[in-house]
Amino acid sequence: MATSVRRTTLTLPAAPVGPDNPLPALRAAGDPHRVEVPEDAALPADMARQIGYQPLRSILPTRMRDGYGRDRRSTDLDALVIENDRLRATVLPGLGGRVHSLLHKPTGRELLYRNPVVQPAAFALNGAWFSGGIEWNIGATGHTTLSCAPLHAARVPAPDGGEMLRLWEWERLRDLPFQVDLWLPEGSDFLYVGVRIRNPHHHTVPVYWWSNIAVPEDARTRVLAPADEAWHFGYERTLRRVPVPESGGADRSYPLRSEFPADYFYEVPDGARRWIASLDGDGRGLVQTSTDTLRGRKLFLWGAGRAGRRWQRWLTEPGTGGYAEIQAGLARTQLEHVPLEAAGEFAWLEAYGPLAADPATVHGADWPAARDEVAARLAAALPRADVDAAHAAWLPYADREPKEVLATGSGWGALEVARAGLDLPGTPFDAATLGEEQDPWLTLMRTGGLPAGSPVPGPAPVAPAWRDLLESARPGPATEYHLGLAQWHAGDRAQAVRSWERALAHGAGCLPLYCLAVAESVAGETAHAADRFAEAFACATASATEDDPAAARAWRAALPALAREAVPALLAAGRAGVAAGMLAALRPTELATGRFRLLRARVLLAQGRPLAAREIFDEGFEIADLREGDETLSDTWYAIAERIVAGDGPVTEDVAARARREHPLPERYEFRMRPVRA
Repeated sequence: MATSVRRTTLTLPAAPVGPDNPLPALRAAGDPHRVEVPEDAALPADMARQIGYQPLRSILPTRMRDGYGRDRRSTDLDALVIENDRLRATVLPGLGGRVHSLLHKPTGRELLYRNPVVQPAAFALNGAWFSGGIEWNIGATGHTTLSCAPLHAARVPAPDGGEMLRLWEWERLRDLPFQVDLWLPEGSDFLYVGVRIRNPHHHTVPVYWWSNIAVPEDARTRVLAPADEAWHFGYERTLRRVPVPESGGADRSYPLRSEFPADYFYEVPDGARRWIASLDGDGRGLVQTSTDTLRGRKLFLWGAGRAGRRWQRWLTEPGTGGYAEIQAGLARTQLEHVPLEAAGEFAWLEAYGPLAADPATVHGADWPAARDEVAARLAAALPRADVDAAHAAWLPYADREPKEVLATGSGWGALEVARAGLDLPGTPFDAATLGEEQDPWLTLMRTGGLPAGSPVPGPAPVAPAWRDLLESARPGPATEYHLGLAQWHAGDRAQAVRSWERALAHGAGCLPLYCLAVAESVAGETAHAADRFAEAFACATASATEDDPAAARAWRAALPALAREAVPALLAAGRAGVAAGMLAALRPTELATGRFRLLRARVLLAQGRPLAAREIFDEGFEIADLREGDETLSDTWYAIAERIVAGDGPVTEDVAARARREHPLPERYEFRMRPVRA
């Protein structure tokens, strides 16, 4: 059977991703991957250097994607299928180019964990993400902001004369174009994936890439890689070197033999072939290998504890099997960013396919023998030299222009091409993809100024080139506001504050007030921040009744997002009454969501009404966008319990211990990803 690329429709229960948060994302969401490296960790020099290399200050210019819920309905998803007589890969171009399924046709085996639903959850850098399949993570530590975004896709000639499926987009956190080329040589049991990241700029750029593969998991699942040591990262936010496979009294190569979620970044020796495999009790499963540029390999496990199982159920349908993740990246760990020189590129080839090994050896106590058995079976199925040869054969085709466009991504790449006159063979960012979001920036390029009028919520570029254009643009409310965003993104926070104050003087309205509130909050000016948030909310409430219907709709949509940030700031300043009034100004449908039910409980607790706060928990609620590592639910539960136990007295250690004994956290609120104190 000749390799084919075709369109199809995949119908799944899915919760709509919903609208983006309308407010600028001035601070990164809580980062569960923040790390404290012990002094005795003895990190390799390049690893130590890259862990501290240009972490994100915010997720600008992207916005938080938190408009989803947990009500799923049958949904038709655009899908692309690449197929030969051995494998069938199904790709979702509208959801980050995710490989949803990789079916081995001769055996009928699904090689990936194929999630039966699409349920967004707050795991991406900008929020919405879903589990399952193979995802392409680019940008910065974490799941890509493109997790639930459309990519460009097209048919392209393949090195063997057949067809490739090309995916490409402009990644906005680092302003880099990238492409992913997938093809199946005739008769091959392996899906080939060529990846290229280019730096079209005149300066060095930090790069992050991890291919993330979800694989089925049960008690007999074992993950193997060519390593005797790994770097362990747990959600206690520490990094330490551990032996493989046994550490802490358990064999960690079996994902369900750990209690808590954890990452194991394998220390693959220089010169060793790069691979990782997940095999079941019969020694069968998936293997991933690559050329040496993709050096890192990792196991992520949820563990067998209560919280890990809760997260698994949260991300899929109850009663379905669990999963682990095997991953491959540019660095040893996901805590690092790798420098890419001006006009340079990273390019490599990956291969994904079935593997069958002797189960007695795979699951034996002799780790080197198990590892060597998998390596030998991989060498027989796909020699290392064949992967290198396929990479060499693909490189000349990486520049081939698409034959037929199959899906369309964003217009941001086209905007950058228009601004800088970039020539990016193989990944055309056509002017036809420019849309309403890019229009103000085309106006800035062509006229030297942004459109007249006060800024309204919406996306905006913040890279140095755009900051230069804004600094030379005609002054005005929109110019000063957007210049402040670019300055904030660059870390020049004092200048950003001055720009937002000038925007206020120009009559820019609510957005600069919000930005100043965040700036004061970040600076620890609690009382001033509370004042600004209250002003911004009052301004937005008034703007939601403006005569301009579009502006009124924009501000009406922004009110809940603004309240979500303002209420905690008001509570921190001891203004529970003002916070309660702000919640009362929202619509009943908004207050009924889990996020606002939690905020209501926190307000009641701050008002000295712990029993009323407890009633909200007892009634039950779900926070659709609860973030990975977020412990707000458990913290609030125990704060309420402590106040109930303490009555009018102080909360002592004895009171806290009694609260934990008498008011155990219900399972429905258990999302803690690290050991907790008794």
